[in-house]
Amino acid sequence: MNLNHNKKTNILNPEFASLLLESIAEGVFTLDENGNITSWNPSMQRISGYSPDEAIGQRCTMLKFSNCFGKSCPSGLAECKIYKHGSIDARECSLKHKSGENIPVLKNARLIKDKNGNAKGIVETISDLTKLHQYRQEAQEASRKLGEIHRFDKIIGKSDAICQVFSSIKAAATSDATILIQGESGTGKELVAGAVHYNSHRSNMPFVVINCSALPESLLESELFGHVKGSFTGADRDREGRFEEAGGGTLFLDEVGEISPLIQIKLLRVLQEREIERVGDSKKRKVDIRIITATNKDLYQLVTEGKFREDLYYRLKVFPIHMPSLRKRKDDIAILTSHFIENLNLKTGKMIKGATPSAMRILLDYNWPGNVRELENAIEHAFVLCNYEYIDIFDLPVEIRQTEYRPQASQPTLSPSNQSRKKPGRQELIKLLEDCQWNKAEVARKIGYSRAAIWKFMKKMNISNDHS
Repeated sequence: MNLNHNKKTNILNPEFASLLLESIAEGVFTLDENGNITSWNPSMQRISGYSPDEAIGQRCTMLKFSNCFGKSCPSGLAECKIYKHGSIDARECSLKHKSGENIPVLKNARLIKDKNGNAKGIVETISDLTKLHQYRQEAQEASRKLGEIHRFDKIIGKSDAICQVFSSIKAAATSDATILIQGESGTGKELVAGAVHYNSHRSNMPFVVINCSALPESLLESELFGHVKGSFTGADRDREGRFEEAGGGTLFLDEVGEISPLIQIKLLRVLQEREIERVGDSKKRKVDIRIITATNKDLYQLVTEGKFREDLYYRLKVFPIHMPSLRKRKDDIAILTSHFIENLNLKTGKMIKGATPSAMRILLDYNWPGNVRELENAIEHAFVLCNYEYIDIFDLPVEIRQTEYRPQASQPTLSPSNQSRKKPGRQELIKLLEDCQWNKAEVARKIGYSRAAIWKFMKKMNISNDHS
């Protein structure tokens, strides 16, 4: 084929046009002025199942398009509105495959006229959207699974403290009030934020998470509010921030106690005006979002120290939720341990049934400064070492096994030599246990007995862990 051309030679000669149509990934077919199919490229055969011999000479009604101009394909070309409109632009619809299956497609069509304005035919292009629909379904499934992760039953526990959290989540989910979740690291604050979002009317919209302590002020400002091209070195294009990204949904600001005074002022404006300005831009943009924040700091203490704005503090804590530490909900340790073992059995293929009584006693005695996250990590550590049906003491991390060498920072440890070895009375022992947050090893150190002796005293005096 000679592709050289001059003023007398058109590059789109019939041979070249045929090769061009054959190489196009989209389906292409043409109709004459009577509405009969005159050409049919290989991609049309792949998409529809009809060969050129089966299609040429037929009308496009054979494809039974579901939507051309707001209705099903008409019975004849005279009724087709292509003559009135002149084109169909990027319309999603479906065609009927030869096998009878409906194929999702994107359809474009153009009316072809001669130089006198007379209609000579129609050219249509068809893009197969099957893969796109699969991706959409996968994205919807991923969103559904994300919602599953944040169901109420993903927050494990039955203690009074965690039941109070469940009640707070249910109440918060019915409104758009700004929420402040406070609690130590590892208690599950993000899980609570997700549960509020996925049980609210915004559940089908984005749930966007950003850790405020992970970025310096300049980057955090751009990340939250976006920026315009040229606003700073490296800003080579406009970029929307997380506030806009979360449009219609929820923005979760973790570790909000770490934000700088500048970000505090800008966040206060968002809460007051529900609008943002991108970095380097003066245009105000409205945002429809719910804001949930979390911190492991005492925000009120930061306010009294002048490190956090008082007006912002009260804007954030319209509806406060407190996540209890694991040492305040030790009734949940057994059920959490079973939950983590069940999950890790699925991941690893092991068949571990639980923890031995001795190992469980260690877990109950430990103070858990890292809270639920530390417990989960401890069980995962045990899974690496455990080769039997039950996790035992020496499968646990050494710092948990040696809990007697880890006194609470807030509780001064008294030397046994300074303590009386007189056997404590029942009420005295209960008071000691409460003061030590039911840490038997800590009580043992205070009164000069072994931890095993404390357990024996408790059993003899009929004192249980859930004593109140």
